[in-house]
This record gives sequence, structure tokens and C-alpha cells, in this order.
Amino acid sequence: MSVIDSDGLLEVRGLRTVFDTRAGRVCAVDGVDVSVRRGECLGVVGESGSGKSVTFASVMGLIKAPGHIDAGDICFDGQNLRQLSVKQMRAIRGRDIAMTMQDALTALNPALTVGEQLAEMMIAHDQSLPRNKRERRRLVEQKSVDILQLVGIPSAKSRLQQYPHEFSGGMRQRIMIAISLASHPRLLIADEPTTALDVTIQAQVLELISDLRAKLGMSVVLITHDLGVVSEHCDRVMVMYAGQVVEEGPTESVIRNPQHPYTRGLLGSIPRISKRGEPIQPIDGQVPDLIDLPAQCRFYSRCQQRSDACLKYIQMTTLSQDRKVRCVLAEETAHD
Repeated sequence: MSVIDSDGLLEVRGLRTVFDTRAGRVCAVDGVDVSVRRGECLGVVGESGSGKSVTFASVMGLIKAPGHIDAGDICFDGQNLRQLSVKQMRAIRGRDIAMTMQDALTALNPALTVGEQLAEMMIAHDQSLPRNKRERRRLVEQKSVDILQLVGIPSAKSRLQQYPHEFSGGMRQRIMIAISLASHPRLLIADEPTTALDVTIQAQVLELISDLRAKLGMSVVLITHDLGVVSEHCDRVMVMYAGQVVEEGPTESVIRNPQHPYTRGLLGSIPRISKRGEPIQPIDGQVPDLIDLPAQCRFYSRCQQRSDACLKYIQMTTLSQDRKVRCVLAEETAHD
């Protein structure tokens, strides 16, 4: 597999993930390429069902039956993860690549204290811990206190004895991040980390992730449906629709000059103070059925700029070194 960037930490090429159901084969991710550079934050944006979470669950090796990876390579720091055994992948997951889930309350174990869940992660992945049980317990407790303090949880030592339900939504999200960081991963995948949180807590959690990225020098993938969040926190953005990447590039470039009609639609549906009193412009129509995907452009039925030229399979077009778009309008621009 070719590596397109010498600074690339994660390189995914041609990823195809499917789910075999009674109704038919669902193609949740179809030919997706992803590149995450060392130290950067990549935003992944799209509606529900666009394939964002499934793409990175595939990277983590978390796809279970009836789903499976049908094709593609997943290369992390030069190592193809698809060639690893279950045991080898388990060693990398959590230690080198960590993932925070959408709902912290259901992702955390309600039967274990926060301290027990942090200790479980450290003992599983930190080979430097002493073998002596008493010394190991003391060191794990100290590291747990340190990491809870790092994510901004007050009275950290006493909080280790509490259960997830004893924390607020924002604090549970911080605990999820703390557990993810317990083994000092090089890549953190944050899957909708602000789901169900109020606006103030959302801002605090996102700022926390940005601060930790700077302090620890790790790469971050921020999965979200909110381009506003991406514009504030991400270096690059990847827009997904119906299992495909439709646009990618530096965040500022994509936000200022979107090339795909879907990206423009997402930006147009964001409420803006400058447009107070004006109705929000939704994207009409529905995402196509992933069991019976159209042969043409997948955004065709919802696109205001569609033409007969769209009635074919659309390839990604490279506009510049960092900008790519899946649209016939971009193809025409590139050929001019």
C-alpha cells in the first residue's frame, strides 16, 4: 500500500465495510480513503448513516457479525492492522489507538467504579507497571488521580471510588476521555464526544480535547455532524455521504470555498446570527438506501445542481495537493 504523506500516522485505502442482513447487504462504507497526520486533528462530518462511525470502528477492529470488512487496507504507523491477529489488535487498541464513544453513560461499566475502570485500562496496556501487587496498586492509583486532574475533574482521589451514575453528563464524558488517555495513545478517535450535552459543556469538552492534543502531541479524529465545531477545532475536514467521502481538505479552505453541493448544503443549514429571522435552509430529500445504492452520484436526487452528467459513478477529483471532491462540477473545473 502506498503512503501518500511521510507524516501520516493512519492511512486507510479502499475501505469497504458491509453488513449482511435479512433485507440484503448494507454497504455502510464504500471505498473510503483516510489519512491522519501526526499531531493533527481531522474532522469527519456527515449526516447520521453517512458511514463516519463505521469507518473508524473498522479501524479499531470493532466490526462484529453480521458486519465485516470486505476490502481495503488499514495502515497505522507503517503496520497493516488487517494482517494482525485478534490478540495483536487487542494490544494496539487502547494502547496506541483509543476511541471515545457517543454515549458515555452506556459506554462506561455501571458495575465498576471509575478507579476500577481506569486501572483495568492501565494494567492491560502499561508494561512498565511493577509486578508487586501493592506497589502496582499504589502506582495505578496515583496515575489515575493524575489523569483525572488532567481532564479537569476536581477532588480526583475521592472520585475514584464513585460509579458512573454519580457523575453529570459532562463529567462522564471527561471520564471517558481520561480512560481513553490512560495508556497515552498516539491517536484518539472522538466519536460525537458532545452528544446530549448542553452548549456550555460541549464547549468545555471540545476545548479539553484540543488542550490535551497540544499537551500530549497526539493525533485526533473528531467525528461530528456539526461543521461549526469542525471549523473551530480541526486542521482538516473530511465530508462523508452515503458511505463515501465526497470532499476533503484543509478546514479553512473547505469552509470558505466548498466544492461539493452536499458540503454547501451542510453549511447552509447552520443557524447564523447574521441571518437572524431568515429560515434555515434544509437539504431536501433522504439519504439513499444503502442496500440498493444508485449507480450514479449518490447525492443526485437531493442536488439542486444535478444534470445528466451526474448519471454515472463519480470518482474523487484532486483539485490541489490537499483538496479532493467527488463531483462532476469539480471534474469540469479540473479539466478546464
